[in-house]
Amino acid sequence: MTELNRDEELRCIGCGAVIQTEDKDALGYTPASALNKGLETGELYCQRCFRLRHYNEIAPVSLTDDDFLRLLSHIREANALIVYVVDIFDFNGSIIPGLHRFVGKNPVLLVGNKEDLLPRSLRRSKLTDWLRQQANQAGIRPLMTTLVSAKKNHQVEELLATIEKYRQGRDVYVVGVTNVGKSTLINQIIKQRTGVEDLITTSRFPGTTLDKIEIPLDDGHELVDTPGIIHQEQMAHVLPAEDLRLVAPQKEIKPKTYQLDEQQTIFLGGIARFDYLKGPRAGLTAYFDNNLPLHRTKLANADAFYEKHLGGLLVPPHQNEIDQFPPLERFEFAITEKSDLVFEGLGWITVPAGLVVAGWAPKGVGVLVRRAMI
Repeated sequence: MTELNRDEELRCIGCGAVIQTEDKDALGYTPASALNKGLETGELYCQRCFRLRHYNEIAPVSLTDDDFLRLLSHIREANALIVYVVDIFDFNGSIIPGLHRFVGKNPVLLVGNKEDLLPRSLRRSKLTDWLRQQANQAGIRPLMTTLVSAKKNHQVEELLATIEKYRQGRDVYVVGVTNVGKSTLINQIIKQRTGVEDLITTSRFPGTTLDKIEIPLDDGHELVDTPGIIHQEQMAHVLPAEDLRLVAPQKEIKPKTYQLDEQQTIFLGGIARFDYLKGPRAGLTAYFDNNLPLHRTKLANADAFYEKHLGGLLVPPHQNEIDQFPPLERFEFAITEKSDLVFEGLGWITVPAGLVVAGWAPKGVGVLVRRAMI
């Protein structure tokens, strides 16, 4: 990399925050010694990103939701192609409410990331169609919908060709909520174009990119990674870092099918719960991280079972985290067509028509019903 210029505004190449050496608790802090080394090597990271990259430590940030939205407000005034990245495994948690308020009349390319997490038996053409229809229901009208796996580098080259086709000499803004894999995707793009690996800080923690990061394109325009909008209903916001590995899939999920009678319960670790309230014996399929332990019991015993086993048999949360864990809230649904009961940021259970069910999730985490994906 080329040496950085001290006279320019210095930004962390991992998260985009302005570098400063005065306040250890503020964004962009880096020790003076690290600043000097970064200026020499051209690889300048704030201390937060350095710790995240090398030690997987996450430090809290002081940016508010309004700060993030303010950083995105200039997109409306730009003449650009908007690449809107969603997490296929957490599509509903990926929705940006009022997306068109931020992007104005700029065209939107919808990119479903993490397609490698879904069963290979699911036809990708069917998944693309499902994704487009769900986006339409949310008021989003993309000019095209495509699938990628940024982590596995699947279809990234094809995405680049699509971006070139539709950007027509404009800048490109990559937008999405936290944790959908925007920065991982842009790292793949940078790697393919320059050979530089893992330039931008990535993690499973919310809010890793703190300010926009601009990557030059060949024609003088830029590809801009914007900060992820914080979606407070995601499960990642209520779990400690060590528990995220049990809810954030890193490889293809293996669905689990249960034959249930009414008045039965399935606990999703200790962080969520599914109740089958009323209906005939039915097969229900659960789509969650392979590491998340699922336990079936009778509905009549469920409350006592939860109280007795939370932090032990039912983890996460672990025993030392119970005091800080939010109480579970209940949402009841009458299912009229084959549907997914979704626990935002955790996964879903596919339920046939004609059943009455309930989903429980930590207070503040969304539970909803949608048209079945699979």
